[in-house]
Amino acid sequence: MSGHVLDARRWRDAIALFVALVGGLAIAWIDASPGWDDTAITAGLLLLAAFLAALLSGRRPWFWALMVGLPAPLVEIAQGGDPAALAALAFAAVGSAIGYSLGRVVGPGQNRA
Repeated sequence: MSGHVLDARRWRDAIALFVALVGGLAIAWIDASPGWDDTAITAGLLLLAAFLAALLSGRRPWFWALMVGLPAPLVEIAQGGDPAALAALAFAAVGSAIGYSLGRVVGPGQNRA
């Protein structure tokens, strides 16, 4: 693999990691805010952030699902909430799977090991 391809992959992964971590932490913060009770918006944001991270990286959709989806249930459960908040992982998994799949279709011929 040439150095140029490796550098481009590292940049994509770094940007995807930024999107995933900032997105996941922001969603967890918003979701844990007093008075916030809009599950549909939370689910949509989880889907979108994971989609973008997986699309940018084009690799490891499971990793992006965890990076985006794990902060919300960790914060919720730590605050004495319901373990049903683990459903956030399912929305992030769907988003990352779609982003990864779209990335594979849009960018064929690239080595995405």
